[in-house]
Amino acid sequence: MGTRQDRSSTVSRRQDNCQRLGRRLFLQLAGLAGAGFVAARAQGGARVEPQDQTNRERSASSDVVTLFLCGDVMTGRGVDQVLPHPSDPRLYEPYMTSALAYVELAERANGPIPRPVDFAYVWADALAELERKRPAARIINLETSVTKSDDYQAKGINYRMSPENVGCIAAAGIDCCALANNHVLDWGYAGLGETLEVLQEAGVKTAGAGRDIREAEAPAMLDVLGPGRVIVFAFGSVTSGIPRSWAAAENRPGVNLLDDLSERTVRRIADKVREVKRPDDIVVASIHWGANWGYQVPRRHTAFAHRLIDAAGVDVVHGHSSHHAKAIEVYRGKPILYSCGDFLNDYEGIGGYESFRNDLVLTYFLSIARSEGRLVGLDMTPFRIRNFRLNRASRDDARWLGDTLTREGRRFGTRADLKDDNTLALGWG
Repeated sequence: MGTRQDRSSTVSRRQDNCQRLGRRLFLQLAGLAGAGFVAARAQGGARVEPQDQTNRERSASSDVVTLFLCGDVMTGRGVDQVLPHPSDPRLYEPYMTSALAYVELAERANGPIPRPVDFAYVWADALAELERKRPAARIINLETSVTKSDDYQAKGINYRMSPENVGCIAAAGIDCCALANNHVLDWGYAGLGETLEVLQEAGVKTAGAGRDIREAEAPAMLDVLGPGRVIVFAFGSVTSGIPRSWAAAENRPGVNLLDDLSERTVRRIADKVREVKRPDDIVVASIHWGANWGYQVPRRHTAFAHRLIDAAGVDVVHGHSSHHAKAIEVYRGKPILYSCGDFLNDYEGIGGYESFRNDLVLTYFLSIARSEGRLVGLDMTPFRIRNFRLNRASRDDARWLGDTLTREGRRFGTRADLKDDNTLALGWG
C-alpha cells in the first residue's frame, strides 16, 4: 500500500489529467464547431459513448498501451495560410517572398484548396484512423513556431503558424509536441516563448524546448488509463540543421541540443530518465537528427539508439528530420523508428526529390507492454498529402511504402507486410 504522499500524488495527477482533457475538449468544440465541424472522438477530446467507455476500460485493464507517433508536422507557412486565421504571409526566403506562393504551387499541382478550411481539414482521413485505433497518447514533432513574432531569423526558411490556429493541433487531440527541432526558433526567443505559452494554454504538453535549460531538458509526463505513464524526452542534433546557438542554457531559451552522441551524453540522459521513471512507465526518446533526404542510417545513430535502450532506460526511439520514412529496427524488443518522415507539410508542387515520394506519409501505432516496455505490435497506416490534407493512400501507394520499408529494414531484420485494408504491419525476428 502506498504512503499518504503517494496516494495524494496519484489523485493530483488524475485531477491534472481531467483538467487537461477538459481544456482540450473545450478547444476542440470551440474551434471546430465554429468552422462547421462536429468532432466525434472519444478519448482525448470529444464526447464518450457507452461503448467507447467500455473500450477505454478494457485498455486500462490491459498490460498493452497503444501510442500514436508520426514525423514532422509542419502547419506553418502555406498550411497556415488556408486555416481560419492566417499569419502575415511575408517570407524572407531566397526564392519566395509570400507563404501564399506555396498555396498556389499546391493548387497548380492538385487543384483548388477551399479557404478558409476548418481546423480538422488537414488531418482529414487520419482522424478516422485515430478514432479506430484510440491510442492512449498522441505524440508529434511540431516543426513550426506558433507565434505572431516578426523577429525572423536569417536562416533561409522560417515556419510560423498563427496562435489563433492552434485549434488545428487540438483537432487531432495531440497530447505532446516535441519541439527540439530546427524551426521552433525561426521567429526568435519571443516566438519560442509564445509557442510554449500557446500550447500550454491549449492543454498540449511539450518537450525539448524551453525558457532555460531546465525547462528544455524536462520531459513531458503523459497520464494514461491504467498503471504507469508515458514519459517523453525530446532532443535535437545539429545534423538536422539546428544551429548550435539555439541550445538552451541556464539563462537562455532554446532547445535541448545534444552535444554529441557519445557515451557521456548517454549517461547524462540515463540520469534524467532515472530521476522520473517508475515501474510500468514507458519512456520515449524523440530525436530530431539527420539530413532531409536519403535512406542511409549512420552507424553512430544506430549505436546511440542501442545505448539509449541498453543504458538509459529508453523504451521507444522516435526519430525524425528526413522528409520521408526510413528504416525501423526492433532492438532487444524495443522499437527504433530511425525517421518517421514528414506527416504534414506544404511541399506540393515542389520538384526535385520525387523518387522519395515524400507525399506518402505514415501513422505509427505502437503497442507496448507496460510491464516490460516491449513492442507487441506496430501498425502503420499510409496516407497521401494532397491539397494540404491527409488522404488514405491507394493500394499501389501503400505497397510502395511497404516495399521501401522492407528494403531499408532488411539490414535490421524487419519488414512491412501489406494487409487487406491497405495498412502495414511490422514484422521482425
